[in-house]
Amino acid sequence: MADQLEPSLADFLRAARGRLSPDAAGIAEVGRRRVNGLRREELAMLAGVSVDYYTRLEQGRSKSASLEVLDALADALQLDDSERNHLHTIARREPTRRRRADKPQRLHASTLELLETFDAALQPAFVLGRRLDVLGHNRLAGLLVADFENRPAAERNQARFVFLDPHARDLYVDWDGVAADTAAMLRMDAGKHPDDPRLGALVGELSIHSPEFVKLWSRNRVHERSVGTKRYHHPVVGDLTVSYQALSPGDDPEQTIFVYRTEPESASRHALQLLSRIADEPSAATASESTVPQIPDGNA
Repeated sequence: MADQLEPSLADFLRAARGRLSPDAAGIAEVGRRRVNGLRREELAMLAGVSVDYYTRLEQGRSKSASLEVLDALADALQLDDSERNHLHTIARREPTRRRRADKPQRLHASTLELLETFDAALQPAFVLGRRLDVLGHNRLAGLLVADFENRPAAERNQARFVFLDPHARDLYVDWDGVAADTAAMLRMDAGKHPDDPRLGALVGELSIHSPEFVKLWSRNRVHERSVGTKRYHHPVVGDLTVSYQALSPGDDPEQTIFVYRTEPESASRHALQLLSRIADEPSAATASESTVPQIPDGNA
């Protein structure tokens, strides 16, 4: 599993080169192409490096590159900020030092208070940590997605839900997009922590049980969520669309708070209001899962 988790500069370069079309790179088509994307010599030309040097990088015969070369390759490959950062991370020249056992990530008291504040504003909010572990959420996020606090700690993980729980395919209108983003976010974490045994175990589990994950993982895409939208098909209140924003608590740079909002007076806002009211009804405490479902652990 370590080999599967360890990020490869060669694999990343090959995948990125294969995704960039000659037209997008401003290169005229000449003759029949046997490969997807750019040829090695075309990328080397765009980056201003020799074909031999680039070939050694892509074949894994040279495992390091200067910062200037990495930036030149990132420019030529038209990488976004997340991809550029990932390229620099996996191309680091110093050997990775053995990590000490990770301390469990905990939410600071101020973060818990902030989650409650978002609850009062009718905004679902949750916190992701390393490996896409769900560290906490407010009441409304639990109603919309999952009551993680009542589930085993090992199951409170975004990626496990998306790829291993059938309910996710019904909950997310754009499951394919959510799955691709989730795999790319996990790949980003692997670039930062290639020696994390728990991350290796998670990737192994997903690889065994989800063919879709294997396909997405092999693409070597990386992604960091900051802002965007997400559509849900909730079993109780129906369809709703939320916009989200990522915030970083000051005490732990490897925690991210995701806050959802809906437009005032929109159908989505009314759906959240209805969901909250249903949970407040006296019968909700004893209702069956078919009435007020406890959505399985996972992707918020």
